[in-house]
Parts: sequence; structure tokens; C-alpha cells
Amino acid sequence: MTERKFRRAAARRRHTPAPRQRAVSAQARGPLSSAPLLPVPRRQRPLGPMSRRALRRLRGEQRGQEPLGPDALQFVLRDDDDAEEEGPKRGPGGRRPRDAGKEGVRVNNRFELIDVEDLEEGPVVNGERPDCLLADTVVSGSKRRSQSGSAATKKDGEVAGGAAPPEQSNASGKLRKKKKKQKNKKNTAEASENGLEDIDRILERIEDGSGSRPLGPPPLSSKKHVLYVEHRHLNPDTELKRYFGARAVLGEQRPRQRQRVYPKCTWLTTPKSTWPRYTKPGLSMRLLQSRKGLSCFAFEHNEEYQQAQLRFLSAVESMEPNNIVVLLQTSPYHVDSLLQLSDACRFQEDQEMARDLVERALYSMECAFHPLFSLTSGTCRLDYRRPENRSFYLALYKQMSFLEKRGCPRTALEYCKLILSLEPDEDPLCVLLLIDHLALRARDYEYLIRLFQEWEAHRNLSQLPNFAFSVPLAYFLLSQQADLPEQELTCAREKASLLLRQALTMFPGVLMPLLGYCSVRPDATVTCHHFFGPEAEISQPPALSQLVSLYLGRSHFLWKEPATISWLEETVREVLQAVDAGDPAVEACESRRKVLYQRAPRNIHRHVILSEIKEAVAALPPDVSSQPVLGFDPLPPVDTIYSYVRPERLSPVSHGNTIALFFRSLLPNYTMEGERPEDGGAEGLDHQQGLNRLMLAVRDMMANFHFHDLEAPREDHAEGDGEWD
Repeated sequence: MTERKFRRAAARRRHTPAPRQRAVSAQARGPLSSAPLLPVPRRQRPLGPMSRRALRRLRGEQRGQEPLGPDALQFVLRDDDDAEEEGPKRGPGGRRPRDAGKEGVRVNNRFELIDVEDLEEGPVVNGERPDCLLADTVVSGSKRRSQSGSAATKKDGEVAGGAAPPEQSNASGKLRKKKKKQKNKKNTAEASENGLEDIDRILERIEDGSGSRPLGPPPLSSKKHVLYVEHRHLNPDTELKRYFGARAVLGEQRPRQRQRVYPKCTWLTTPKSTWPRYTKPGLSMRLLQSRKGLSCFAFEHNEEYQQAQLRFLSAVESMEPNNIVVLLQTSPYHVDSLLQLSDACRFQEDQEMARDLVERALYSMECAFHPLFSLTSGTCRLDYRRPENRSFYLALYKQMSFLEKRGCPRTALEYCKLILSLEPDEDPLCVLLLIDHLALRARDYEYLIRLFQEWEAHRNLSQLPNFAFSVPLAYFLLSQQADLPEQELTCAREKASLLLRQALTMFPGVLMPLLGYCSVRPDATVTCHHFFGPEAEISQPPALSQLVSLYLGRSHFLWKEPATISWLEETVREVLQAVDAGDPAVEACESRRKVLYQRAPRNIHRHVILSEIKEAVAALPPDVSSQPVLGFDPLPPVDTIYSYVRPERLSPVSHGNTIALFFRSLLPNYTMEGERPEDGGAEGLDHQQGLNRLMLAVRDMMANFHFHDLEAPREDHAEGDGEWD
């Protein structure tokens, strides 16, 4: 473009109205500047009147120098891709010719480089941004863009001819960049759509290979294991948030948790800032064996932990809780000490400290887990016969009891499932006597019904009074829900009545005590009938009486609802009609009671002791109630598997020497035959050394005797004259 044509185009643009825009006039720019007139972006402040000094700086002129030639202060901004496409073609003097490539942004004022990003979005024409300024033909298979066939947009009825004006070159570069961005976005979207289509094809192949899926609920085998534990339900805060909201539960806990860093994240407990700094106490876990999809694990004590365990046993024998406190100062994460001290705090009605100690014990044991040990799978086993594993059982049970008292039955149910999954066949703590109660309190009726349906065949759960009455109650409460179809409600009500009739026929001695707990006065026809009268409660075996007392002492309040009492009354009348009609099931149940409930196993006695229900504890047999019960190991199994044995200590009762007993009572430090309290008595020393020690003890005792003369007058102060020491 010649100088004359450029001036003519600038004059036309100067007279063209452009609202909301102000540009530098062509006369102010002068004939030396051939750069295009760039529109000012909308967010840029309009330029005011410029002085001569500013115009000289804009032109690049200085006093006393020759004026610069055209295109002296032009800066061409290009992308790297555009530079590669254009190639190394340059004109004389190292500058590219104007028509060699019109890609890029020509800038006359270097301060306008600040708003290059705004320029890339497109110029503003009459307050609007045009969607397209030029139509370019894109040649496939090559990055080079053809400039032939490109036409400038018509402005005021004029068509640009010959070489394109600078405004068109700027718009061309910006349009190409915009098209590149749109093309990249389009390619990305197409790739993602292709990926989704591939995933859909894979899923269709899997469905075609496995066959059509039947309608309705999934089969029982496809569900999760009945003892599957969910991590989120192990945290009581999850249940409390549902009741009271997250702000009320976690209002002050978040800043406190950031004060101290703990070695790992745990599921059972949340570490507290008030706890001592965690150091490995010497507790670990190892994998014993894996077979048939089950993995057997066991806790282990190293030598340091064994010494702490021996000191703990000595502290328990001393019957002094302060000795356990001293032990915890040196071993703050010794599990048995924490559990025993928790019981002492609970007896002193310090429930908060007792719960905190149990949580610390759980944290110590969880930090010792094997990498393959899983809390949720239901396939990991811990043998209760090993003393090292019992601490974990007891800690879980105590935590479950605290959660139930705290008002978190759903979390307590999850802990109960975890305890049962560790050894479901033996059930050392007999949590089957408790899991139905927690399911009813948590209103998880479907889980209780499912557990009963799956385990009834091989565990005979209907022979336990708690399941015999809790399952029909779950069906009845399920039939009271309004969000179920009418047909399902009717079926649940009929199933509940059927199971309750069977329970009352099998355990008639439950009715009268249950009505007494609910403060309900029964009808005369019920009290006078021989089937539900006092004879039914007296004639049942002692083991059955213990189970009934345990169930009623724990779950009697679940039957106090008026609707439940009315349903119970109707079912009792139906049972009485069947008894009067001579139903053969009545005699079969009576003979079964006499055979099945001769004596309760040891795990039931252990559960009764841990439950601390007065009615059930009072029903314990004399041989169990007369035994000393230790809080850290109640009623240990007879076939215990010891990994290390405590050294035998010679107790004073074992010696029949009266003189030795006498001197031991006088001198607590006296030992006989080389016995030392710290190592439990060393063997191999002869009797001569024992006699020498005895003689030295007698000499010390005689030297400390002082005899007073009885005939000497006593110097007693008169009453009231003396002073208090």
C-alpha cells in the first residue's frame, strides 16, 4: 500500500462514527507512521489530548535527529507455530516484506502490547465484537494456510481490493488463532466422546457375555457379606452429625486436631491432642496362615512389652490402681493397663476418662495392625485362645458399650459386627445375644431379618430367646412403616404374628416377666392359665432362666409401645387357643426345652459378666460366681495357647513353714531360700544361705526391740496442758 492510499483510508476511518471508542487521529500520527489504527479495547480508558513531546515519543523522534523511516517502530507478534510456517524469508535489511505473511499483530506503540490478550479476542466494531472478519480456506494435510480466496468484510459498501489493509492482516492472524483454539477444543471433545463410546461398547460386551440381568432385587449371593463392616459407620461422629448436625459435633474439634501430627490415620478412634506422644510400645501383628479365603492373624509382644506385661500383672495382684498409673507413665500405650484403669475409672463414675482410656487402647492396637489385616472384609480371624488377642476383643466390646450408652446404636452395631467377624464360629464374647438388640435400637430391621434368614439353618438362632422375640418384633415394626407397599406390610404383619406364636410356645416363661417390666397388668385368663402361670417360669432350666433374664433386662423397653402391647395381647390369645386345642407343637417344645438348656457354655457366662446386668449376673451358677474375675481377662478359656509364660513366683502360702510366714509378716523384704521378688525366686541355692538370711533378719529384729520399765513413773501431762504436735 502506497503512502497516498494509506492517507486516504485513514481519512475515511477518521470520518466514520465509532461510539464508545477514541483513537489517535491520522494527522497526529503523521506521515511517518504506517502502522494500522488499532481500536482501543472497551476496558481501556480513552486517550486524552496528547502533547508534542508525547507525539514525538510515539513517533520515535528526538530533537536534533533525522526522522525515522517508515515501519521503524513496528513489532510483529507471532506464535511459534506461525513462525515455523512462515519460514526464514526476509527482505533486505533483515525485515520481512509486508506481503510475505500477514499473520501476527503489528503494534506501533509498544505500550499497547499490554492489551494484546484483548486484541486476540477480536476488535470491537461499533461496540460489538464480530464473529468473523475473514473467511479463510483451510487446506487439509498441511499446516500452511492459504491466503488466496480470502475476502475482507465489506464496510459501508466498499470492497477491499489488491493488497489487504493492515486491519485485515491483524484480523486474519487473530482469526487463525481463534480457529486453532476451537479446533483443539473440538478434537478434545471428540476424543472424550470416543472414549465414552469405547467404554459403552465394553460394558455392552460384558452384559452380552454374562447374559441378561433379571429384573427385581439382586440375589442374596450378590449382596455384601452379612458381617461386612462399613468404615464410615465406625465413626460415632457420623451418627451424631445425622442427629445434631456437623456444626454442633465438629465445632471445636478441627483446630485441635491440627496441633499434633500422628503417625497414621485410623478407623476405630480419632487421636486426641491430650494423649501422650505415640511411640511403638512393642506390639505387632503377624499372619499365621491363609486358607479357604480366610486369614488368621495374631498379636505379638516383643521383649520390652513382655516386661511391661509382667509388671502389669504384679500391679494387679497388689490391688492398688496407683501402681497401674505408675506403669502407664513409663508405658503410656500398654493395652491391658489402659483397660484395667478404665474399669477403675468407671467404678468411680468417671465415664469420660474411662472412655478415653479405651480409645487410647484401640489406637495402640490399630497402629500395630498387619498390612493385610482388614476390618471390613469379614475374612480376618483372631484366635481368642491366645492371650495377646483377647485385649483387642475386650477393647472393642468396651467401646461398643460406651457407644450404646452415648446414644450411638448404629455405630455400636458396626462394632458388634466387627467382633463377631473376628471369630464367628466360636463367638468367644457371645455377641449374638446382643446384636439383635442393637439392630432394633438402630432401626436396622432389614439387617436383623437377613441375619436370621442366613444363619438360622446352621446356627439355630430361633433357639435363643433374644432372637426368638426380636425377629418378630422387627417384622412388626417393619409393617408399621408407611413408605412400603400395602402387600409387603400385610406379609410382614403375618410373618411377625407367626414367629411370635412360635416364640411364646417355645418360651412361655418370658411373658409374665415381660409384662411386669412393661408395667402391664395381664388378664385373669392369662394369669390363671397353667401354660403362662408361675409354673412356666419355675419349671424352666437354670440356663434358660439366665438367657431370659439377660434378654429382658436389656430389651424390655422395646415392647412398651401401645401398638406393640396390643399386638402381643392378640398373639397371646391365639396361643392360648392352640394350647387348649391340644396342639402337638406344645409338647414338642416342652421336651426340647428340657434337653437343650442343661448348662450354658463358658462364652455365655463371659458375656453375662461383661454385660453387668444384675438379673443375669445373679443367675450365674455358683462355680462361676465364686471364681475371681479379672477385668482384663474375664473367664479365660481352658485351652489357652501361651506364647510366653510368666515366671512362677513362690507365694508365702505355698510354704508350710510357720516361722517363715511369721518373719515375712514382720519383715516384708524377707525372702527364703534365695527367692527374689523381681525374678520370681532363683533355684540352686542351698539351705545354708537361707538360714544365714534368717539369722540376720532375727538379729535386726531383736536390735530394734526396746523394753520399757513398768515400775518407772509415767510423765503424763495434765489434761489440757500439753500442746498438739
